[in-house]
Amino acid sequence: SCFLRHARSRNYVSESEVCKLESVPLDFGDYHPLKPITVTESKTKKMNRKGSTSSTSSSSSSSMMDPLSSVLDGTDPLSLFAAAADPVTTTATMDSTRKKRDKDDSSAVGNDFEPWSSKRGEILARYTTTEKLSINLYMGSEKGKATTAGSAVSEKVRTRLEELDDLEEGSQKELLNLTQQDYVNRIEELNQSLKDAWSSDQKVKALKIVIQCSKLLSDTTVIQFYPSKFVLITDILDTFGKLVYERILSMCVDNRVSLPDNFSPESVNDTAKETCLNWFFKIASIRELIPRFYVEAAILKCNKFLSKTGISECLPRLTSMIRGIGDPLVAVYARAYLCRVGMEVAPQLKESLNKNFFDFLLTFKQIHGDTVQNQLVVQCVEIPLYLTLYSPAIDWILQCIAYRAPEVLLTEMMERCKKLGNNALLLNSVMSAFRAEFIAARSMDFIGMIKECDESGFPKHLLFRSLGLNLALADPPENDRLQILNEAWKVITKLKNPQDYINCAEVWVEYTCRHFTKREVNTVLADVIKHMTPDRAFEDAYPQLQSIIQKVITYIYDFSLLFSVEKFLPFLDMFQKESVRVEVCKCIMESFIKHQQESTKDPVILNALLHICKTMHDSVNALTLEDEKRMLAALINGFIKMVSFGRDFEQQLSFYVEARSMFCNLEPVLVQLIHSVNQLAMETKKVMKGNHSRKTAAFVRACVAFCFITIPSLSSIFTRLNLYLHSGQVALANQCLSQADAFFKAAVSLVPEVPKMISVDGKMRPSDAFLLEFLCNFFSTLLVVPDHPEQGVLFLVRGLLNVIQDYTWEDNSDDKVRIYTNVLHLLSAMTQEAYIYHVDKVDSNDTLYGGDSKFLAEINKLCETVIAQILDHLKALGKEETLKRQSQLALYFFNTILAHGDLRNNKLNQLSVNLWNLAQKHGFADTKTMVKTLEYIKRQSKQPEMSHFTDLALRLPLQSRT
Repeated sequence: SCFLRHARSRNYVSESEVCKLESVPLDFGDYHPLKPITVTESKTKKMNRKGSTSSTSSSSSSSMMDPLSSVLDGTDPLSLFAAAADPVTTTATMDSTRKKRDKDDSSAVGNDFEPWSSKRGEILARYTTTEKLSINLYMGSEKGKATTAGSAVSEKVRTRLEELDDLEEGSQKELLNLTQQDYVNRIEELNQSLKDAWSSDQKVKALKIVIQCSKLLSDTTVIQFYPSKFVLITDILDTFGKLVYERILSMCVDNRVSLPDNFSPESVNDTAKETCLNWFFKIASIRELIPRFYVEAAILKCNKFLSKTGISECLPRLTSMIRGIGDPLVAVYARAYLCRVGMEVAPQLKESLNKNFFDFLLTFKQIHGDTVQNQLVVQCVEIPLYLTLYSPAIDWILQCIAYRAPEVLLTEMMERCKKLGNNALLLNSVMSAFRAEFIAARSMDFIGMIKECDESGFPKHLLFRSLGLNLALADPPENDRLQILNEAWKVITKLKNPQDYINCAEVWVEYTCRHFTKREVNTVLADVIKHMTPDRAFEDAYPQLQSIIQKVITYIYDFSLLFSVEKFLPFLDMFQKESVRVEVCKCIMESFIKHQQESTKDPVILNALLHICKTMHDSVNALTLEDEKRMLAALINGFIKMVSFGRDFEQQLSFYVEARSMFCNLEPVLVQLIHSVNQLAMETKKVMKGNHSRKTAAFVRACVAFCFITIPSLSSIFTRLNLYLHSGQVALANQCLSQADAFFKAAVSLVPEVPKMISVDGKMRPSDAFLLEFLCNFFSTLLVVPDHPEQGVLFLVRGLLNVIQDYTWEDNSDDKVRIYTNVLHLLSAMTQEAYIYHVDKVDSNDTLYGGDSKFLAEINKLCETVIAQILDHLKALGKEETLKRQSQLALYFFNTILAHGDLRNNKLNQLSVNLWNLAQKHGFADTKTMVKTLEYIKRQSKQPEMSHFTDLALRLPLQSRT
């Protein structure tokens, strides 16, 4: 009962002065901590860390040292280690590393080379079939298993050779009528069988499987599936090549030291060389050309074990072997495989790669020969489709040749294309392989060659597409740009097939956006709408249409310009499938938020973006994931924040009201709108400098009313509580006292509804800590809220205390007492003659009551009740299992009395001593904390008005933990 009667009288201004850090004048001279630091490279002549100065010769003329270097006296620990190392070894290591790096730069393939693995998936997806396929499976032989332990080596060799012959003689099973998926599964099974056979040391069986698979590459019965078959089977060949290489490499390990990456054949032991030769001899004995070629190419890297020139000698021989393959499609894929292996093991041997390609050019006319034509008639395959089967192989060969090749090679290729009558297939691959800069510089030459191509074989629109892809990456000469677009679009716009048209148009839209104005972009978009609207062709082209939108907003990110493109919004109307439409809207909003630097009130932008945001909002339903809702809300909020009508606050409020009606299903958007309206009210106050006119007072009340009716529609209880508090503070700041009271009452009445557990980031957590934080904020506000003339003294504080009293707290929680202790802080602050802070132009209770004794008596009654509750709780914690909590709370309450009570009063002094002893009574007090608290009391006792702390310190014993 004595607490508030004897609350310490506070002089907040002088306390603030005492607590300030002491200011010391500093003369920095030229130095300033935020200035850029010049790091000086110091060469230390003398290392002495003990205080003698080391002379340093600096390579920088700057007088300012890097602070880190100065601490280390010019020597960092790593430099010391380096200096201590053997200089000869260090130099040798550096030289070898540099040589290795230089060699890698000249011979290795860099990151700018697109690997085969990135093309694999595209080929498998593109070249498919619904026809039935067949496959020959190897059936394991039982021959030669019953050998005795004493069998001669020659017997073992003969058995091996017989096993190899056995494969040729038909120990295989043909599986017919397989679907494409069955075929893929069988090939994967063979790949696994190869690994299993190898791991169980059945090397001959593994070789048989590889030969068996290679043979499949001579079969072109289902010709449109051939590129995919090549991908699947060469995966097996790659696996085999890797297994053989690693096996031989493992045999070279000497004294547990493996060979370095750039080993020489001299460092390979005889056993490894013999094994390697054995593999090449086995492969040489394969009778058929195609399996012999593929299997040898697969282990081409193993030549490194035999001689330095092994690979460079083998490549020309293997290139010549391909001349023996009659089918031009099979031959070109064999060439592609050789290039693939060649680039992996010897990318520097470009001559062999070039010879490989020129061989292909010499045999190119075979494609139009009778044999191929007859085969196509039997399989009912048209020439244009047949020619596209060559693309992956030729593209790859040319990519290998063109990699880091000089520009002169492109000129040579163009000449060869002209000699072959501007063959479209070849021209397409040349444009795909060479650097975009080279192609773009010769755009008009390529257009001339494309025009002269034969239309029947390879469609011209694909050539224009390839040219467009290059022009998206590099710019053509400025004078040619418009002519290039006109020539390309003349061909594209005549395309009748919507799919062909959109595949081409998608690429050229980027070129148009890069180099031309909105007029040309509008024309292109209009043409796309014209082609894609009939028969709802757009429904099959959503990915391409999405890509077009993405390109347009990438290059035209000024949204006032974008929405003035007449055909942009009609283009959006083609996205009729909701999921795609929403994705497109998200792209546009992301671009707006990223690029819009200044707030806008442009009606064209606002109407268009409101429509787009509404589309996103309306896609939300009961099945929408929380993450998706969060993303959509963030985009809509980004838009709302960018809308500003300047000083036209009423227009701004009207916009927020409209937005609330449009986006009512997304809670984060409603929260943002409440914050925005509160901000609008505060901006109005700022403009009026706190002196509202009748009109602005009415406007502010309208803002407050907006918040008051919007908050109850939110589902999250803590969001509602915090917004009631925040909006009440805004109302109070704008002198809307009855509205502020309404917010605070709503918050008080909501507290009992707080559940025990709440969801935080998808996990259930106890709500006590959140409630404690909210109530502490609430108490801070209640200090300055004036009492209502008709409601009685401290009606809001009483109401809140009643709610806290009735709230069901967890048994193991002390939050209720912590809240009561915070209430004492509030009540202590309320008894002061002048409060620590005020709201401008709002009279708080210190002014209203002027320290009236009845008012102080009411506070005192409240205080008695609260202290009684705290002491009852401390008593209840006297059981053994809760003694630690009792100790912590006793010290917490002691600190409250220390800070806010007048300890000259004997009863209060005695209470504080009792709490101190209770905190230490059972040995649970933190000794460090107790020592620091006592030191603080002794320090405070030196202040004139705190001399009574000296006696208090003598009455507070420190008990040891024992």
